[in-house]
Amino acid sequence: MTGFAKGKHSKAISDRSGMEFPYREMVKEWNGSLVHVSEYESKHPQLEPRAYAGDPQGLKDSRTDRTEPEALILLEPNSFETMASGSGIINVSEKGHGRSTGDTVRFRGPVSTTSDPDGFENPKSFDGVTGSNIAKSAGYSITVGRKDSSGNVISGTTDDFYTFTVDTNTATTGGVSGGGEFCTSGPATLES
Repeated sequence: MTGFAKGKHSKAISDRSGMEFPYREMVKEWNGSLVHVSEYESKHPQLEPRAYAGDPQGLKDSRTDRTEPEALILLEPNSFETMASGSGIINVSEKGHGRSTGDTVRFRGPVSTTSDPDGFENPKSFDGVTGSNIAKSAGYSITVGRKDSSGNVISGTTDDFYTFTVDTNTATTGGVSGGGEFCTSGPATLES
């Protein structure tokens, strides 16, 4: 067998219009229909839409959020104030502290240049209260607000003051500020 005839004198019927045309002028459309070249229509692009994947949701090499460890807050010089003579209650001035009643706060003195085990000195002693008692390693539970000599919280002082009660010392005079410079407040244990 030699193949198909060339069809130079043949006629064909268009599948679209039903008209007769020369066989050599016929073309096959994308849908299989045999039509004349004047009737030819290419396939519309919307019949084969591009496949789109969903938008990416994650980032490559992302890291999960972490909670920042509580940091030390540098207090103003002599931020501690005894409340009254014979009382162990100490008012602490810390602007915009953001603490709540019942929080545990540990106080530390300046960074030590000697070989102290925790790397901090004690605050300076004042008004019968020792610096080592203020710097108790377990810290103190605080009450938000500044207390007056009667032990009542003064209104409008909860944002910048809180109080704690030292364990063993009491004030000699009362109303005396102390503790020295470079004292800090923060968590009982420091995280790196």
